[in-house]
Amino acid sequence: MNDFFTLASSLSDRDSWTAADWCPMERALGLIGTRSAMTLLREVFYGATRFDDLARRAGVTPAVASQRLRQLVDNGLLERRPYQEPGQRTRYEYAVTKGGLEVFPIIAALSSLGDRLPPEPEKAVVLSHAGCGEPVITEVRCAAGHPVAPADTVVSIAQRTPNAQKG
Repeated sequence: MNDFFTLASSLSDRDSWTAADWCPMERALGLIGTRSAMTLLREVFYGATRFDDLARRAGVTPAVASQRLRQLVDNGLLERRPYQEPGQRTRYEYAVTKGGLEVFPIIAALSSLGDRLPPEPEKAVVLSHAGCGEPVITEVRCAAGHPVAPADTVVSIAQRTPNAQKG
C-alpha cells in the first residue's frame, strides 16, 4: 500500500520540476520557519505579551527575539500594541493576529508529536478543550469533513484567478 501523496498530471514526473518558487509549505516556512519564531509564537499563545517575558520564556537572546518578533509582525502573524507604565516611555506588547491564529493547529500538532518522542518526559504539556476537558487532537480533514491520510491525498496544480480571495 502506498503511504504517500499521489502526484497528479504534470507533477507525476517529480524529477522534472521544483516547487521552490511556488510551494505553499515553503512560503509558510518562510514566515515561521525557525525554532525561535515558533517558540515565541508558542509563548504568545501561552499568554505572554511583553518583549522581556517572550525572550526569556522562549529561551532566546534579546537580539534573536527582536529580529524574530519583527519578522512575525512584518509577516502579519503578530501585531505590536503600545502600552506605557506610569512615568515610563511607551513600549510595545505583542498579540496574535487573525493570520497568526492559523498557526494554532501547527503548534498543537508539534506539541502532540513532541510529547510522543523519546525519551518520554517526566511531565507532559497537555492541550485540552476548555469546554469539555478532553485533549485537543490534530488531524487532517477534507472540506467535507472526512479524515484524510497521506495515501488519500492527491497533489495537483490549480490555476488561480488574479483577484481570487481565500475564504
